[in-house]
Amino acid sequence: MNRFFQFLAVAVLMVNVAVAQVKWSADPGHTNARFDVKHLGISFVDGQFTKVEGTVETATATSFNNAKVNFSIDVNSIDTRIEARDNHLKTDDFFAAEKFPKMTLKSVTFKNAKVKGKYIMVADLTIRDVTKKVTFDVTQNGGVITDPWGKTRAGFTAKAKINRHDFGIKYNDKLPSGVEAVASDVDIIVNTELVLN
Repeated sequence: MNRFFQFLAVAVLMVNVAVAQVKWSADPGHTNARFDVKHLGISFVDGQFTKVEGTVETATATSFNNAKVNFSIDVNSIDTRIEARDNHLKTDDFFAAEKFPKMTLKSVTFKNAKVKGKYIMVADLTIRDVTKKVTFDVTQNGGVITDPWGKTRAGFTAKAKINRHDFGIKYNDKLPSGVEAVASDVDIIVNTELVLN
């Protein structure tokens, strides 16, 4: 009987080790969420959200397959380099920042692609309290390194395209020709530098 309980204890320990998660945190000084959107049908406006918090959990410190990603973006940190435009983007025409101050990104799946250092992430993206599944192409930038101060780091760039109308961003001014002043499709780029906790 004692041997049985010893075996059971070892089995439980092995399971706990197997499911143990390695935790990473996004370095706020080297993480941002960017966007590009066509303007007047002839050019592009770009901007970024400078306050991004995030965590990633992995099974090991060297593999990100099946990683769990959880990010939060402060809508009020939007920066397009023009204050009047930033203020307009915070209104109900766009992000309604007072009512919906956060955007979130939570992975559903995070899988190796066919190319080394590439991943496909399907994530729940929430904007204005509307959640949609979005597929991101993710690139690991340079593997896992040890920085000059002894910390373990990894960098990623995730890219996707969304239709802003799907998330309740209904601003719809048009030129006499019918071209949207602000295009429906928006390119999203999330850059993050992770630090092993």
